[in-house]
Amino acid sequence: MKDLRDKGNSVVVVEHDPAVIERADHVIDLGPGAGRLGGEITFEGTVAALKASGTVTGRYLKRDRGKRPERRRPAGHIAIKNAELHNLKSVTVDIPTGLFVCVTGVAGSGKSTLIHDVFVREHPEAIVVDQTPVVGSIRSNPATYTEVFGLMRKEFARSTGRPPGLFSFNSAGACPECKGHGRIEIEMHFLDAVSIVCDKCEGRRYVPEVLELKLRGKNIAEVLDMTAAEAFEFFPDAEIRRRLQILLDVGLEYLQLGQPLGTLSGGESQRIKLAAELSKKGGLYVMDEPTVGLHMADIEKLLRIVDRLVEAGNTVIVIEHNLDVIRNADWVIDLGPEGGKRGGRVIAQGTPEQVARCADSFTGRYLKRAL
Repeated sequence: MKDLRDKGNSVVVVEHDPAVIERADHVIDLGPGAGRLGGEITFEGTVAALKASGTVTGRYLKRDRGKRPERRRPAGHIAIKNAELHNLKSVTVDIPTGLFVCVTGVAGSGKSTLIHDVFVREHPEAIVVDQTPVVGSIRSNPATYTEVFGLMRKEFARSTGRPPGLFSFNSAGACPECKGHGRIEIEMHFLDAVSIVCDKCEGRRYVPEVLELKLRGKNIAEVLDMTAAEAFEFFPDAEIRRRLQILLDVGLEYLQLGQPLGTLSGGESQRIKLAAELSKKGGLYVMDEPTVGLHMADIEKLLRIVDRLVEAGNTVIVIEHNLDVIRNADWVIDLGPEGGKRGGRVIAQGTPEQVARCADSFTGRYLKRAL
């Protein structure tokens, strides 16, 4: 980017990494929150002025990271022996259990091969949150994807004496015009299809008879219009609240339960996948760059989730480049030294402080500054 700028070009970067933001000449900060709470320019100016502005980004750039709590001790280890897939060069390494473990290295160093293609294949019980797109039907939304919608429909059924299936937008209760989509696709022949709000149900997905059935004064369409935070306050059921709490924990409290998955941003998609997987119970978690698309404030929430999982006795393995995440790990396994044929070796392993002392590790050099 420096080369482009030095040649007289304007370079516009959408970024969350503080190291990149710090080097900007001019910053435009949007917010103040996300979703309904965002959409405004909260600051425009230099980095120095941003730090003094009081915006969420400004506060996180200015904050003192503080010292990391004492590193936890492993409960045991899981061995990877003589891994030679792709560019791995007979890698033998122990993954400590009961810890927050970061696997690091430059792009192409062999991180994903070691963890996804070797480790996860040997341990299919691992709960994996990776970079694959969120998969769902045209009707899928945060409520259906996290499987909380079925529990909500049961609440409506208990309150109204009607079957739970009636409150599904795939059932007899769905609007016959849009078939429960809330919108109608109009084919434009040689042009892209146009999506319009259904005239019959006005986007509410259900027939009037279903909308007349209410739970504590709200019908099912009004519940789907709620944000995760609003629904958390509305439902007293413990399991519903547990699942919604995970959405809150990953920073998606502003997300509407009925919002189509296809309208989510990349960062939101990653976090809703994380929320769906964290609702499951398992002892081994693997996360592939979970900070992609996350603001610094959201990364802090993610770290709290990881710490909670580890304190509960789980092992959490994270493939990551973000230095804030790496410095908070209990144990780091660094691959390299470079990518492709020049990678595929374990260059350093140990606590972040130990890896930071390794002169041969690119991660160690930058980690030393972060520590």
